[in-house]
Amino acid sequence: MPEQTLISDLEVEELIANNQLKAVSERLTNWAKPEVADLILRLDKPHQILVFRALPRQRAADVFAHFEPEHQDRILEALTDGDTRHLLANLNPDDRTAMLEELPATVTRRLMQLLSPEDMAESSQLLGYPEESIGRMMTPDYIRLRAEWTCEQALAHIRKYGRDSEIFNILYVTDGNGLLIDIVRLRRIIMEAPDVVIRDMLNYQFVSLSAFDDREVAVEKIKRYDVNALPVVDSEGVLVGIVTVDDIFDVAEEEATEDFQKGAAVAPLDMNYTAASSGFLFRKRIGWLVILIFVNLLSAAIISKYQEYLVEYIVLAFFMPLLIASGGNTGAQSATLMVRAISTGDLKLDGWYHAFGKEILVGVMLGGAMGVLTWLLGIYRSGFDMALVVGSSMVAIVVVANLIGVLLPFTLTKLKLDPAVASSPLITSVMDAVGLLIYFSIAATVLGQ
Repeated sequence: MPEQTLISDLEVEELIANNQLKAVSERLTNWAKPEVADLILRLDKPHQILVFRALPRQRAADVFAHFEPEHQDRILEALTDGDTRHLLANLNPDDRTAMLEELPATVTRRLMQLLSPEDMAESSQLLGYPEESIGRMMTPDYIRLRAEWTCEQALAHIRKYGRDSEIFNILYVTDGNGLLIDIVRLRRIIMEAPDVVIRDMLNYQFVSLSAFDDREVAVEKIKRYDVNALPVVDSEGVLVGIVTVDDIFDVAEEEATEDFQKGAAVAPLDMNYTAASSGFLFRKRIGWLVILIFVNLLSAAIISKYQEYLVEYIVLAFFMPLLIASGGNTGAQSATLMVRAISTGDLKLDGWYHAFGKEILVGVMLGGAMGVLTWLLGIYRSGFDMALVVGSSMVAIVVVANLIGVLLPFTLTKLKLDPAVASSPLITSVMDAVGLLIYFSIAATVLGQ
């Protein structure tokens, strides 16, 4: 987009200094909305508000939707009630709901008072759905047709009422009670004769979402059926909104980020890292770290129990880091594969035994290969007996770690917990204790003879 290179941040600052805000708005006319949002955030805070208020109302609302919640909050604090009222009125319903649910309850109530009666009723309905549900992210701006209309009537309706619709290519056909009957594409209506009745064009095969489903269901279905929007119905099948692919991208990114954070034993931040304070990050991280301390106490207890063997065979200590790290790494690999397969729908709960059987074989193969290498290291370092201990320990630890890595995500999913908490730190801490128990048990059996 060559127009974007015609004005720099420095030029914007100079125009603002000369009180030429209208010129700034005009120079940004051909910029993409995300680029305008990025430019505003690069400016000094006082200048951010000046440029934002200089934008036309609808464009300001479109740009506002591209800000992160913390930036939206800062903009809202600087606007007058009149400016805020116009901004909220011009936001798409799904973007407005996403903003309102991120704000403190007191701020949300104040902003709701600034809405028109129609927008307030609309926002109240969307906010009334459960958190993380599809109902919270849907938009009521879509084109609804009646099955008994002709194509000519449908096109006239689209011209009259379709201006505010988020999408034009997909149209939703309902009966007199608002029940979703089918979906028809605009291209089909344009290509048919004007007197063809919509009902005669339908095949009654469509995919829909429930407003009460978790939003991850929307991600899965959009991906599975390769569409850019899906209708949302209530418990009686009445069409209440649609979910579009741009909202799905945001959800997919949030869910992936949340899984990454849980995979590192961090409670989900629910905000950008740059906006999080040190105290907030401390609270999100300390919980799991304290829990893992108590898990690691098991390792200390096991070492204490077998300390006589450590004193007598000091060489046992040499192989401890090697064996324990191998167990943790193997378990983390297995758990990561299972968590991802479950989250993408590749693995179902009732298919756990297939994964279990496959990973037994994989564990034996991995354990055998690593056991041979460790056995050779044991021969070189301490002779046959110690080689037997470390080699057999490696095989047993790797096999057990692999199976724990398989079963833990399935167990957590069965308990209605997020399998992402089967994180590398948790698996590693568990395998520290289990690996030490296996190692010292084998050592006691072989060396105690």
